[in-house]
Amino acid sequence: MKRRFLPIAFCTCALFAQEQRQAGLQAFRSVASVLNSPRCLNCHVPGDNPLQGDDNHTHSMKVARGTDGKGTPAMQCVACHQDSNVTTPHAPPGVSGWRMPGAESPMAWVGLPASKLCRVLKDPATNGNRSLADLVEHVRTDKIVNWAWAPGPGRTLPPISHTAFVDAVKAWIDAGAPCPE
Repeated sequence: MKRRFLPIAFCTCALFAQEQRQAGLQAFRSVASVLNSPRCLNCHVPGDNPLQGDDNHTHSMKVARGTDGKGTPAMQCVACHQDSNVTTPHAPPGVSGWRMPGAESPMAWVGLPASKLCRVLKDPATNGNRSLADLVEHVRTDKIVNWAWAPGPGRTLPPISHTAFVDAVKAWIDAGAPCPE
């Protein structure tokens, strides 16, 4: 039997693909660190009731998502969450258009392991009907996403800067959006 060797280019490509995957997984760890911070977890819940505070406790007054994510007809989010933060620590934060993700696609990831969180982000059925390119634009320009880095007094910031977060989302996608096992 004659031995056949794979060309050097194949080995180089396989090595490059593995390095690219590892870079993508590292970028996703940075993305997940932000998504699992209180600023994101409080609204990305599997049920209809948001959380609040750095300790992610149930929102007071039994606030509910509503079908469009803006609250119920009798209790709209914007009744308390105005166009800007209140200066009193722990008072209602604000940005124009305050809302949760809508009920049809709640983009929920509270309690999910990284592998499932990754799949939620990649699936348009669970990520707000967004392509991967749309995700970059969403995290870059959405007012509420951006608010997380200016949450007002008494709230912790996500673990990395907004620029680093957007860069990590791009790097993860550019690497093929690999998911951890």
